[in-house]
Amino acid sequence: MDTITFLRQFRLFDYAVFDFIVSFLGMYLLSPLLSKGFRKIRIEIPKINWVFLTLPIGIISHLLTGAMTPMTIDFLNLNGDYTVKAIILISLILGLRNIKINKNTDKKSK
Repeated sequence: MDTITFLRQFRLFDYAVFDFIVSFLGMYLLSPLLSKGFRKIRIEIPKINWVFLTLPIGIISHLLTGAMTPMTIDFLNLNGDYTVKAIILISLILGLRNIKINKNTDKKSK
C-alpha cells in the first residue's frame, strides 16, 4: 500500500479526510497569490474567501474535467444529499461575500 492510499483510507462519511486537508491547506497557501492576481484586474477578493470557495471551486473543476468524485456525485444527486448541497451553497455564499470590484484605481490627484 502506497502512502497516498494509506492517507486516503481515513474517511468522514464517504469523503477522504486527507483530500479535505490538502485542498483547504493548498487554497490557504495560494490565497495571497490568487488575491494579488485578481487585484491586477481590479477585483478585490479577501484571502479568507478563497478558503470558503475551496469546495465550490472543487465541484466546478471536477465537473469540467469529468472526474466524478463522491462529493460531485452527491452534489448532482437530485433525490437527496441535501446536507452536501447546503454546505456547498453556504460555502459559495460566504466565499462571494465581501468581494469588491474597484472601478477607479487611478490614484493621481488633480
